[in-house]
Amino acid sequence: MFGFGKKKEVQKQELLEMKNIRLDCKPKDKDEVIREVGTMLCESGYVDEGYIEAMLKRELTFATNIGNGIALPHGVEEAKKEIRRSGIAVMVFPEGTDWGGEKVKLVIGIAGAGEEHLEILASIAEHLERPEDVERLVSCTKEEIYNTFTGKGREQ
Repeated sequence: MFGFGKKKEVQKQELLEMKNIRLDCKPKDKDEVIREVGTMLCESGYVDEGYIEAMLKRELTFATNIGNGIALPHGVEEAKKEIRRSGIAVMVFPEGTDWGGEKVKLVIGIAGAGEEHLEILASIAEHLERPEDVERLVSCTKEEIYNTFTGKGREQ
């Protein structure tokens, strides 16, 4: 009668929501891309608005492109208070976009609450270890990208 024994779906919120995956993005200024990916994190309730400026500040002191055509913009350490819960947002640039002289095809905005940012980075590194992994993801559907980062739709 009261639903005992049933798990509430609200219990654990997703690290990645389908609406936070943007395919076929056109090349833009790096700061514009960071604002856009940060806005997705903000609008989904992962972070407060101040986190977007912290992402831009991080980029000034430490470029977040990590090779293999990937950039992982995230906030500076003191912006941790702006994070409500861990989450990511993904932008795919099939033609690439300039990231301080490197062509980046995959931009993954990261908000990691507490020490979860290390787990998120490890997961991303695991899925995108080789350049061909990145190329595969760039040509994937939203559902395939979602499944890659959430583990849904596949048994491990």
